[in-house]
Amino acid sequence: MADVARLAGVSAQTVSRVSTGAQNVRPETKERVLKAMAQLGYTPNQAARALRDGRFKTIGVITQQVSRTGEALIAASIVEAAAEKGYSINLFQVAHPETEELTQAGRRLSQQSVDGLIIIQAGQAQPAALNLPANMPVVASDSAFIDIYPSVVHNQEHGVNEAMRHLLDLGHQRIAHITGPSDSRSALLRRAVWRRSLEEAGYPAPDPYLGDWSAESGYHAGKSIAEDPAVTAVFCANDEIAFGLMRALHDAGRRVPDDVSVVGFDGIELSEFSAPALTTVRQDFHSVGRELVDLLLEQMHHPSRSHAHQIAQRVVPSELVIRDSTAQPRAL
Repeated sequence: MADVARLAGVSAQTVSRVSTGAQNVRPETKERVLKAMAQLGYTPNQAARALRDGRFKTIGVITQQVSRTGEALIAASIVEAAAEKGYSINLFQVAHPETEELTQAGRRLSQQSVDGLIIIQAGQAQPAALNLPANMPVVASDSAFIDIYPSVVHNQEHGVNEAMRHLLDLGHQRIAHITGPSDSRSALLRRAVWRRSLEEAGYPAPDPYLGDWSAESGYHAGKSIAEDPAVTAVFCANDEIAFGLMRALHDAGRRVPDDVSVVGFDGIELSEFSAPALTTVRQDFHSVGRELVDLLLEQMHHPSRSHAHQIAQRVVPSELVIRDSTAQPRAL
């Protein structure tokens, strides 16, 4: 830093202000300092800065399976929002959070100097398994952790209610459901609201078909659904399952929506370009990721706020998007 200051003809304090992005530096002075940094190959010492102000400018992120669409989109948004705030990301994938994996991730997080933690997905794992330092800021989405930490969640119940109301208003009575995995809080919620919607409408809820978020699981369930002429509509736990279902119906010679209406969940980009275009509940994963970063930084910068405030939940709306995969049942 002293070498840069001498070359630029400024004080070391000015070099420090430029390197931290402070605004109270004249443009011409900043330009001289940046040129001197480039000429000397200077980069700020992040370890020294962390020792000085107690911040490492790094956020830990835990998720269960980053290849899943929702988790991937939220993670991408977190990376983008964190970078805008000057933070880097350490990502930990915990495929089986109910095992020792979650404890190991917590141990590694404690050793790797992160300023806070975002939990995208941790299945049904309990917070105690993570064993984090008591003072670490944490925010969460879609797991049991949302009950004790600040959280950002989609209004999934509203989305499922809208999807089911749409199918019921069209005249469907036998509405099947292909679930997500049993360790997913979201999947269990969507299943429960599907069942309640049918029961409140006076129709019995059939046994659901078990899925795992994948198109393959939708395809396998779809082969059984295609053999049941009583089913006139299917609510799928996510869009990928719906894609697999529609392929199975196509292979069996059953048309969507003429024979079977299909509704997905998530509203991923591909849903608009399937054939037919998929009716789905759109979730704003981009907003969830950005809100998680904002909520974490708020907690990091205001650690003395009350616990009642810290466990507050931000809710991102869900929206039903009606397209070509739903119609009245053939008998109407």
